[in-house]
Amino acid sequence: MLGVDSHRDVHVAAVVSMLGQALATERFPTTASGYRDLVEWACGWGVVHRAGVESSGNYGAALSRHLLSAGIEVVEAPGPGRSARRRRSKSDEGDAVAAARSVLSGRAQFPVNTGKGPIEIARMYVMAKDSAARAKRQAMNQLRAILVTADPVLREELRSLKRRALILACLQLREGDEETDPLVRATRFTLRVLAERIEQLRVQALLLEQRLEGVIVTHYPRLLEALGVGPHSAAVLLMVLGDNSARMRGEASFAALCGASPVEYSSGSRQHRRLNRGGHRQANAALHRIVLSRLRWDSRTQTYYERRVTEGRTRREIIRCLKRYVAREIYRLISASRKELNGTASRGALLAEHPALTR
Repeated sequence: MLGVDSHRDVHVAAVVSMLGQALATERFPTTASGYRDLVEWACGWGVVHRAGVESSGNYGAALSRHLLSAGIEVVEAPGPGRSARRRRSKSDEGDAVAAARSVLSGRAQFPVNTGKGPIEIARMYVMAKDSAARAKRQAMNQLRAILVTADPVLREELRSLKRRALILACLQLREGDEETDPLVRATRFTLRVLAERIEQLRVQALLLEQRLEGVIVTHYPRLLEALGVGPHSAAVLLMVLGDNSARMRGEASFAALCGASPVEYSSGSRQHRRLNRGGHRQANAALHRIVLSRLRWDSRTQTYYERRVTEGRTRREIIRCLKRYVAREIYRLISASRKELNGTASRGALLAEHPALTR
């Protein structure tokens, strides 16, 4: 078995026997040639069928793709945990051996994300869009903070405007001539620069939103047909599963990955289930947005909410239940979209192989 402790500049690999004995450890650079050397070195100790890679979604992503292309099954190797680290020393070689042994024992069993399909594209668009939104919000806060201490005449002119009108007004500001007070000139210049930055970030966010919607419409059109599901929420929920269809183990595991599975919290005669505070928090937030949208616009969700209120349920408990139902619906829509895509791809390959079928 092969285990890898991944880092930014170097990967530490370890090979263990079927009995769990560490055979060898070696360091390899995080380059294309380093990945090839790692595979050749590991195969020199025998046939490698499976490999466990720590941080396969981060530092080990490129190595995981290379191992998959070499025909080696790759699983996510969990870390030893805090309790294990307290009991023994910490070293990269030891972590690599532990990763290989976790594959051998079956503790590491979740396939890694291939990172090659449309979901990886959507992930990059979401990351860039979120950073643009954060930068835009920060620039807007800075613009309003400058207005608080600005010249009274300029402040009275701008502070009553709404956000969009304020940005457009700041874009039209001019510094003035040499006779203008230097502080006023600096204030106008700074406001205009911040307004230009906000406008540029707004355009970037819109462009990324359009590209994101194009990816979702092309590969998972059923998701956008669901009430309350927009391109951003759909992409975040897809990111939980990744491009590897083997990671889809069932709608219950998908709900657990999203932090929407109920957690038993009963004691004595009190039977209760609480919110799941684990899982992918962005995916959980996406489910929350979908539920709030349906509570406002969907008559079925409103009817369900009123019925559970009459049963004595709190708003938090009802939203928790609705998140679970939405997770089930989203999972089924993703599964249906993937089956349609696989069927279309299979038909296209068949027609390419037998052109006579198109006649």
